Amino acid sequence: MSNSVKEFEVNLTPRQIVAELDTYIIGQKEAKKSVSIALRNRWRRLNSDENIRDEILPNNIILIGPTGVGKTEIARRLAKLAKAPFIKVEASKFTEVGYVGRDVESMIRDLTEIAVSMVKSEMQERVKPKAEEQVEERILDLLIPPVKKSRRSSTETGFQSDENFDPENASDAELNERTREKFRQKLRNGELEDRKVEIDVQASGTKSMQIFGPAGMEEMGINLQDMLGSLSPKKTKKRQMKISEAREYLLSEEAEKLIDHEAAVAEAIDRVQSSGIVFIDEIDKVAGGTGNQGQSGGPDVSRQGVQRDMLPIVEGSNVSTKHGMIKTDHILFIASGAFHTSKPSDLIPELQGRFPIRVEMDSLTEEDFYNILTRPRNALTKQYQAMIKSEGIDLEFSDDALKEIARVAAEINASVENIGARRLHTILSTVLEELLYNIPDDIKEGSITIDKDYVNRRLDGLIKDRDLSQYIL
Repeated sequence: MSNSVKEFEVNLTPRQIVAELDTYIIGQKEAKKSVSIALRNRWRRLNSDENIRDEILPNNIILIGPTGVGKTEIARRLAKLAKAPFIKVEASKFTEVGYVGRDVESMIRDLTEIAVSMVKSEMQERVKPKAEEQVEERILDLLIPPVKKSRRSSTETGFQSDENFDPENASDAELNERTREKFRQKLRNGELEDRKVEIDVQASGTKSMQIFGPAGMEEMGINLQDMLGSLSPKKTKKRQMKISEAREYLLSEEAEKLIDHEAAVAEAIDRVQSSGIVFIDEIDKVAGGTGNQGQSGGPDVSRQGVQRDMLPIVEGSNVSTKHGMIKTDHILFIASGAFHTSKPSDLIPELQGRFPIRVEMDSLTEEDFYNILTRPRNALTKQYQAMIKSEGIDLEFSDDALKEIARVAAEINASVENIGARRLHTILSTVLEELLYNIPDDIKEGSITIDKDYVNRRLDGLIKDRDLSQYIL
């Protein structure tokens, strides 16, 4: 295990992890407890004795519960907290080898690409100061082309001070350097941001060649595209843009040159193998009921095939990617499903055994809805307040209005269909529709308070009409 991964792993206790998750996700204590232990166990493994470290395998988790209760959000926030490579995939998108669809190994290839991008971004951030210096020189070259190729700063030239400087007897190089220094100062003061310069930008290449075929050809296709791309010279074209825009483009270009790409790939592979998280949603869709299994050529044959293809990846195998082989032994797999028409025991026994931790997610109550509207950092009410604030208007929600919205959400979920916290999106968008439409044409400034009466006026007709609420709410 590389030291870079060991140092990078976030050192948080299970209680601290749960406390962080609590700032975004309401309820679901058991699920938070399970994932916090799983995350801490990674730190424990990386810091355990080398003789047994490779033998310690992650305890994969199945989250069971209806839609909209926070299954995906828990996994996503966990990965963000751990600063780990994370990918969400839908089990229903995969098919058994030989059927049309994506093969299960593609989830690991995609996770590796995410990790490479993540590591490169971090490396680019580290070399940003050096890249900014080089960008400044390149912009000065565009404004005041140097007389000589060497880029020496004014302190290196040994020129005389301004009091003793004689422009008539100065060399071209000296005059050029002094002009560059004046422009450098203007550049740093932001005086030249709107000035246009012409830079070379990479022309969009020809359409990539797509290769279709059985499992494994997807990876070959990627490598062939890279190989053919490196054989053909990169085409550039001239483009005029403001210095403010050119700086961003050139900064990305210079940072890309400064990073060690091989080291980035090596670190990304380490991170995937030691701290990668794969969230497999809708795993119940490939479980299938027991009634139809065994029908030759039926859909359950493919579903069971997907499970069997998934099995070696979850239990630990080598997956070929364009960056090298990835060992999946220590990747954490979190699966989730509503399991309305099936149950976890409908999964093949071998796959069940690879998900030893099972957590039943709680359905959201009226109190949960109220807390979701008020407590999280990214609460939906706070999002609407931020959007309307951009128009110069302060939006407030009275406490009784929030309680009414929570009550309606719980009632509609119970009577129509339980879609969890997503019900709050539909209700709030309905409540605020007229307001959002009238700003800023009719309402230009001031403050607005949404109270219980306003909520009732906006929702009363819809709630009474069950057929209408079924479609709108």
